[in-house]
Amino acid sequence: MTTPDANEGSRFEPGMQIRRDVMGDEFVDRALARTQGTESEAIQTAITDLVWGGIWSRPGLERRDRSLLNIGLLTALRAHGELAGHVRGALKNGLSRTEITEAVIHCSGYCGAPAALSAMAVVQEVFDATPTD
Repeated sequence: MTTPDANEGSRFEPGMQIRRDVMGDEFVDRALARTQGTESEAIQTAITDLVWGGIWSRPGLERRDRSLLNIGLLTALRAHGELAGHVRGALKNGLSRTEITEAVIHCSGYCGAPAALSAMAVVQEVFDATPTD
């Protein structure tokens, strides 16, 4: 299986840089390694190009704002596999633990207690594994 390479003028390379800046090399390398040589490899390329290169690179919102939005969206979607990585990214993008916690609490009013409680469990796991300054 070959990875579709970025064409000249593509958003893939800038997207990969943003993805690594936000999520960290270790997270991205694990995601890429899981799918390398499989049909699923194409989704990694598409997400890097479309989401990271096309959306995260847009003007109008700072990275910390995008991280805050992602926490709310991933809580609502109960996408806990992605939530932990985005909590780490949110901390790197300047959100405080209080802001992240408040985002999940805020979601409870709109997404329901079960979604917020299970999201907070993921958030707390990341907090517990992340040293404070």
